[in-house]
Amino acid sequence: MKKIWIIALLILSGNTLAGQITGSGITGNAPSPIQTSVSFLLIAPDATSTGMGDAGAATAPGINSQHWNPGKYAFIERAGGIALSYTPWLTNLIPDIHHVYLAGYYRAGEKNTISSSFRYFSRGTLIDGSVPSGEAYHPIELSVDAGYTRQFTGHFSGGVVLRYIYSDLSGGQPAPYGEETKPGTSVAGDIGLYYQDEIKIGGKDALWAAGLNLSNIGTPVAYTENTEKTPIPTNLRIGGRFLYHIHDNHSISLQVDANKLLVPTPPIYAMDSATGDKYLVAGKESPESLLFGMFQSFYDAPGVLKEDGTRSVFTEEIHEISLGIGAEYSYGDRFAVRTGYFHEHDSKGVRRYITVGLGARFSFLGLDLSYLLPTDENSPLKNTFRITLSAGFGK
Repeated sequence: MKKIWIIALLILSGNTLAGQITGSGITGNAPSPIQTSVSFLLIAPDATSTGMGDAGAATAPGINSQHWNPGKYAFIERAGGIALSYTPWLTNLIPDIHHVYLAGYYRAGEKNTISSSFRYFSRGTLIDGSVPSGEAYHPIELSVDAGYTRQFTGHFSGGVVLRYIYSDLSGGQPAPYGEETKPGTSVAGDIGLYYQDEIKIGGKDALWAAGLNLSNIGTPVAYTENTEKTPIPTNLRIGGRFLYHIHDNHSISLQVDANKLLVPTPPIYAMDSATGDKYLVAGKESPESLLFGMFQSFYDAPGVLKEDGTRSVFTEEIHEISLGIGAEYSYGDRFAVRTGYFHEHDSKGVRRYITVGLGARFSFLGLDLSYLLPTDENSPLKNTFRITLSAGFGK
């Protein structure tokens, strides 16, 4: 088997980014990640929300809301804006992996906003060791999308996004046994809802907000003609925010997000010793219908094996929910300090990290930085930082 194909397979599967084992079910906390293609779509792109534990469903509306919740654009203050974010990714594994995210929006009237984003993911340089020349190629993935957001009331808004996804992991190199490969493509959509309301607490101004984003509802991806297609990472994100104005220009905010992939969980199979056929032991077969698969993802886990030999489906479904918690102190619109924590269960990826971040505004320009501190010293996410440059215009 070609060295180049082994590497491609390692970076192809899995929604998590901590180096998983592909399992067919779990016992206790044994790894059983949900398998998806084009997992680069789940990479948190900007330095604002990533400074707050990757929470973004209901954080303050910003230029990068396209990724977190497009419904927030209706309540953004300026008439338009553009932001560029850069992340060196998994530098502890491969030194030249990069993630770039460009987002922008424009308010078309009092209640309508149009938006767009472009995401580019370079997976570094790989060498085909099967040929004398050691031919190199550069696997890339990208997506481009456009969105529309409408403010329905003074407190409530919603947005939709249509996205095209392109994933070239092989560079035309043949798969094992000479099978021809091709880039994977998909078309997907997002639906975002957002609500905010101002309140008074102890005579001080405060605000609470809630958001929901259902992202990457789209067609599965395959890289050869004869392989089964793999779902893209359809994701449900629900979050809330509380903002409190301490005094004059001083304010603090707290935010929390819960995420769940709406992708079928791999079932457990066993082999019939007499016939050699495999049969289902626990879990459910993946349905052909995309929408039915999304609904089934709430109850299709094989279940955690308990001491009495039974399985708890509910427990494993809860394990599939990751949490992001963040806090921000801001001085007016000029300066912000952020921190947060992200948690994922052992069996679903083991991503756990503390985040810190800074933000500064100079007139219409903005600069944000964030840094990730894994709780596991050996995490491939170690030394991950992000930088975002932004510009807003109009009132």
